[in-house]
Amino acid sequence: MSLHACTAGGLTWALAVAPLGDPTLVTPALEALRRAAAVNVGATGGATPHALQVRGATPNAASGREELHGRLADGSVVVEQLALFTRGTIVYQATVLGAQLPVEAADTFFGALKVGA
Repeated sequence: MSLHACTAGGLTWALAVAPLGDPTLVTPALEALRRAAAVNVGATGGATPHALQVRGATPNAASGREELHGRLADGSVVVEQLALFTRGTIVYQATVLGAQLPVEAADTFFGALKVGA
């Protein structure tokens, strides 16, 4: 898995990419990434779903975008939105994380995602 991340405007923006090579691993990997994201932010309550359309993505029932609320190890409040999607046997996780997430900025980030040649 490779991870590209930066911090801007008090938010962390990231994209993780994992080429799996085996189609039977794709759905379990998406589900594992979803669970790990919730654990990493100590998510409380359920995830809030958001619409996600990634140009070029392969349809998968485990794909989606959601928002989690939790606390970091230092006790600070955190909001995370993540998008999980795939193209063939490549799994992607796009994430934005911060104390507060401006809706317009998150929508722009996730709306600009596309995969393929």
